[in-house]
Amino acid sequence: MDEYSNSIEMEIIEIIDKIRPFIQRDGGDVKLVKYENGIVYVKLYGACVGCVALDQTLKDGIESILKEEIPEVVKVVDVDNDDFNPEDPYKDIEIN
Repeated sequence: MDEYSNSIEMEIIEIIDKIRPFIQRDGGDVKLVKYENGIVYVKLYGACVGCVALDQTLKDGIESILKEEIPEVVKVVDVDNDDFNPEDPYKDIEIN
């Protein structure tokens, strides 16, 4: 069974795909790592790493949109690069 076969995860991926172009315009990127017990684990890349607006992007942007669209989502967490699963559906994305 594919780890992203869960319908909530598929909804999360669709929403993140809509958000990503805005983040990419500023030189960053975001990928879903996993969804578990109401928590969405994402990895932020590029200009997002070390950005002073990271918390605002994560909480006021990504988290608020996901919570509004998917009631099961209670929190969004940025994970460390070591926790990232290289088998995710975004593995071929190049970060400029």
